[in-house]
Amino acid sequence: MRTVRFPAPAPVDLGVELIGVPAGSAIDLDLRLESVMEGVLVSGTAAVQLAGECGRCLEPVTDTLTVDLQELFAYPESSTDQTADEDEAARMEGDFLDLEPTLRDAVVLALPLTPLCREDCSGLCAECGERLDDLPEDHSHDAPDARWSGLQDLFGPTDNQEK
Repeated sequence: MRTVRFPAPAPVDLGVELIGVPAGSAIDLDLRLESVMEGVLVSGTAAVQLAGECGRCLEPVTDTLTVDLQELFAYPESSTDQTADEDEAARMEGDFLDLEPTLRDAVVLALPLTPLCREDCSGLCAECGERLDDLPEDHSHDAPDARWSGLQDLFGPTDNQEK
């Protein structure tokens, strides 16, 4: 068994549309490598910095995320290597392992579907597009319903409308 800790640069496109890991930022890996009958079992954690935008108001969002990693990298000519399809099991490449697919799966699946700047974020006004949290409480857009315009022509403006 061997324990290793090291930073690695983040690959490109590690994330989803609203949030992800900035390319080249440090991924702190804390891993345990164990030799088992079929290959090398890698387990541990990866800590990443996240950057994106709020799913409600589009303000910038930053956060950290720690994910668990565990993957068996099969030795060449092992029974796992011979019986598993190409995409079913990770494989050793000489003395090297490619952790990127394992890391990508763990990080992307752990990302929030809708990242928020705050849990109580109100979002954007549907009419003007401004952040609701920045607008006064009495903010409104009184647009008359076009279906009632015939009555308005008959009776004139209501008390709520300008005369």
